[in-house]
Amino acid sequence: MAFVVTGDTIIGDILDQDFDVAPYFLDMGMHCLGCPSARGETVAQACEVHGVSPDDLIEKLNQHFANK
Repeated sequence: MAFVVTGDTIIGDILDQDFDVAPYFLDMGMHCLGCPSARGETVAQACEVHGVSPDDLIEKLNQHFANK
């Protein structure tokens, strides 16, 4: 079963599953992926801070994990 991302998924858990998704976060302006506080945020929290909708990011991440 593929890893499934929701708005409540912790970014560190996503990156631990596959660090190849890092560019998705970088593209939305989240350039602090190595920061411990960033790794502890949920997808929804990070998107709110960076002023983007979580829906597009969640869709991209789930497509990535479904194709693994």
